[in-house]
Amino acid sequence: MAMMKHPSFIPLLLMVLYYSTSTLAQSPAAAPAPAPSTPPTDIIRILKKAGGFTTLIRLLQTTQVSTQINSQLLNSNGGLTLFAPNDNAFSSLKPGLLNSLSDQQKNELIQFHLLPTFVSTTNFDTLSNPVRTQAGENPDRLALNVTSSGNQVNFTTGIVNATLGGTVYSDHQLAVYQVDKVLLPRDFFVAKPPAPAPAPAKTKASKKKSAEGPAAVAADNDSAAISVKQLHGTIVSIAVASVAVAAFLL
Repeated sequence: MAMMKHPSFIPLLLMVLYYSTSTLAQSPAAAPAPAPSTPPTDIIRILKKAGGFTTLIRLLQTTQVSTQINSQLLNSNGGLTLFAPNDNAFSSLKPGLLNSLSDQQKNELIQFHLLPTFVSTTNFDTLSNPVRTQAGENPDRLALNVTSSGNQVNFTTGIVNATLGGTVYSDHQLAVYQVDKVLLPRDFFVAKPPAPAPAPAKTKASKKKSAEGPAAVAADNDSAAISVKQLHGTIVSIAVASVAVAAFLL
């Protein structure tokens, strides 16, 4: 009798399995996890990760050029190129040179290492000399010339000759290349022309004399002569009158 009762459970089991399968099939699939957002480019983080750029990092921060670079990368499409001297390059400078620069000159120095466009390693031969940097376009004081031959890229500023050492970072928007020398612009070493001296102020007397000229001087002399003649005439008249009075009294 117990064996006869087992088949009655089979339809019930099938129904439970059917509804369980239907419920699982109708439940929505789990949403995929969102992809992590890419952090904005940070030049200081890039140089710290590369290592060996302590002095350059300090200059970028004190001049606030690092903030400028990060902002330009967010708001422009042209990209940037940074020539990055490492600590050995800064240590080879003349002792005391870096500390002798004013804040404005330090800013100019860093801007002189920046190109306002992205330049890949294969495009250096397309640049026109002198290359425009973010320090300015003065060809006499801020000229940077770039030459390339094969895989070698050289720089000259009129003060320093440097060589590109390799790629520190590149993401098709920012390129950072190591250079073996600090690129010193001629602007730091060429004497600036003195400001023109102000013209001396003319006094009113000299202006009057200059305006009146020789004719005025002659007129003054004539007036003096007339005054002497008038005085002489007056004296003669008085003398004649005195003689007349004396004669009358006699």
